[in-house]
Amino acid sequence: MIAEQITAPGAPSPSGETAARPGPRPAADTGRRSRSLTTRRAFAFYVFAGPWILGFLALTAFPLGYAFWLSLTNSDGLSNNSRFVGLDNYREVFSDPETMSSLARTGVFTAITVPLTIAAGLLLAVLVNQPIRARGLFRTLLYLPAVMPPVGAALTFKLIFDRDSGAANGALDALHIDGVSWLTDPYARWVLISLTLWGAGNVMIISLAGLQDIPKEMHEAARMDGANAWQSFTRITLPLLSPVLFFQVITGIIAAVQSFLPLLISLDPTPKGVTAVPEGNYLFMIHVFAQYFANGRYGYASAMLWVLFLIIVAVTFLIFKLSKGAVFYAVDPEPAKPSRPRTLGGK
Repeated sequence: MIAEQITAPGAPSPSGETAARPGPRPAADTGRRSRSLTTRRAFAFYVFAGPWILGFLALTAFPLGYAFWLSLTNSDGLSNNSRFVGLDNYREVFSDPETMSSLARTGVFTAITVPLTIAAGLLLAVLVNQPIRARGLFRTLLYLPAVMPPVGAALTFKLIFDRDSGAANGALDALHIDGVSWLTDPYARWVLISLTLWGAGNVMIISLAGLQDIPKEMHEAARMDGANAWQSFTRITLPLLSPVLFFQVITGIIAAVQSFLPLLISLDPTPKGVTAVPEGNYLFMIHVFAQYFANGRYGYASAMLWVLFLIIVAVTFLIFKLSKGAVFYAVDPEPAKPSRPRTLGGK
């Protein structure tokens, strides 16, 4: 059996011929393959992202642009006789006492409900995070109000606090206490705050996920060092939970300033339009609704919405600035840069 000789590229073969050495791939072929790969990736991106892009343009970008154009006109939404008025609608927003009072009322409502909702959700999360029996059942029952549709929740509260046949006044009658007209001032605002707190299960679930992400070893080490439960909560739990709480503050403020539920739980059984909403619950979005559909002032109402959008952006930016040093993000430390080896006589 004759062994075959393995020849290196460029070396003479046993037959006297020189073996061919594979040359470099042509640059044109490499560039063509690279462009083809880039094209396929771009095509795949637009195929998957295309539905979202079309939805964003049709349902977000275009309505925003059209609303901004309406805010510069005196359009009533029905006729084609609208004319360009420039910034007159925006000047009226800041000079109208009713608009400013509804905006201030919304600010007070936000300042009350956001901290209370976050505190209630965090308290519930701490409770259901304890090793107790039927813990999963308690979590489910506490989260159920959060998954109920807002319209259904508002109508339920309206039935509970009805002046004549509501369960709240029924309980007061059982205690021989006169019934209260809950859906009128000054009680209507407290019904609204109760409705907001009733949906704290959503905050509870997010806080619970943050609590379960905190290593148990840190609390065990704190107990070994003599820390009590309150010290462990304030020195370990809250700092490590600060990104979750920060997220809830931002989203809570954005949701609270756009609250529209008062319209559903504040009207009388024979509603007279949005004018039947008690003054305590006449928030900014209720005023926007009244300008749109009761007064037919589409241009002015659009300007109000854009002012609200700018206020939300400004408040969010301010909170981001003030949160520096108060929010602690868990990040991996950067790897140390390798040092250059020193040689004898070198610097």
